Formats: sequence, C-alpha cells, structure tokens
Amino acid sequence: MGPRSTRVHRVSLRLSVAYLIESEESLILVDAGIRGEQNRILASISRLKQQDLKLIYITHAHLDHYGSAAAIRKATGAPIAIHKADAPAMARGETRLGQARGRGRILAALLPLVHPLLRPGPAKADILLEHDQQLDGYGLEALALYTPGHTLGSTCLLVDDRLAFSGDLVTTTGGPHIQRAFAEDWDLIPVSFRRLQQADPECVYPGHGRSLLSREELLSMSER
Repeated sequence: MGPRSTRVHRVSLRLSVAYLIESEESLILVDAGIRGEQNRILASISRLKQQDLKLIYITHAHLDHYGSAAAIRKATGAPIAIHKADAPAMARGETRLGQARGRGRILAALLPLVHPLLRPGPAKADILLEHDQQLDGYGLEALALYTPGHTLGSTCLLVDDRLAFSGDLVTTTGGPHIQRAFAEDWDLIPVSFRRLQQADPECVYPGHGRSLLSREELLSMSER
C-alpha cells in the first residue's frame, strides 16, 4: 500500500510481476508480462472500481515486460509509454539482452529456443519518454526516472515521491539484489542503482520476486 490516495495491486504473471496503480483519478499499468497474459491483467483491472486504464507504462523492452502490451492497448485504448531508447526494440518485437553474466549465460543460451514461442507482437509506443520525464498528466504525481544499464532505455517509475517500480534494476528473487544477469552496459548499473537510492522511495516494487523492498533494505543493498 502507498499513500491513502494511491493503492498498488500486484499482478503475478508467469515470468514477471505487473502492477496496477490506482488513485482517485487514474489507473496505470506497470509492465505487461509475456505474450498471452492480457486476460489475466484485464481480469485484475475489471475487479477494480476504477476501470478506465489511463496508461501502460513499460519499464524496458524485454519480452517478459511488454509481451501483452499491444493486446491490452487494443482492449482498453490506453497508450503505451516507454523510454525512447527502448522503443525501436519494442516496435520490432525484440529482446536485446546485451552481455550476460552468471546464470544469465544459461538463460541467454536458451533465448533463441524460447523466443519464437514467447516472441511478443511488435508494439509501437504511443509515448516516447525522455530522461526523467514527468507524467503528472495521467492522474498521478509520477516521474519516469532514467535508470539505464539493463537496457539503454530502462526506467523506474517513481510515484508520489514515495513508491518506486524498478523493473529489472533490482529484484527480490533469491534475496534482494541489483541486476546481475543481463546488461547492455554493465558500467551503468551501479550508477542507476545509486539514482534509485537517491530518489529515497519508501517502498520498491520489483519486476521479479514475491516481496517488496523497504527504504531500509534498498539503502543497505550493495552495488555489486
């Protein structure tokens, strides 16, 4: 839960987590899972009193985060927003992993086998986000915090200066840690992580993992 006027609803998907951010004026979706998960997300939307989806916010252009975005846009009419650096890959239905490390090497080796099965349909962005762009026009006090590294267009959505939706920059799978599997620029990962820490959110909602991160947990995490 966030501030009294903002409620966060977790949507557990097969390979990732999406979130619905509900306020008195708006409903925003953060990330959209793999292809074919639109019905699960739309069912979560239908259970809320506020059913007018205002925005589909994609943290980065990987298949497990934007796979159902085009289908949800078709069903709701909500525009898709992503940073301009990741928009071309999403428009082509691509997933650029960059350089893999650790167990990421195994997943990278499997990607050519699974990508044809999970390949998302091309999704052309309606809104090309700039660095640290304000999104107040969608019924929330929100900022697209530019946090590249995992992809060159990765962002974290910061809502009410209190809630951060981190995509794949940090995760709680196997315990809290920053990205350690894939990056298009590994040198930018610690820089972006410090930017997230400096934003000083009360709570972080990761794109993977069953638990959230408190401010104290975020500040205590190592950059490596």
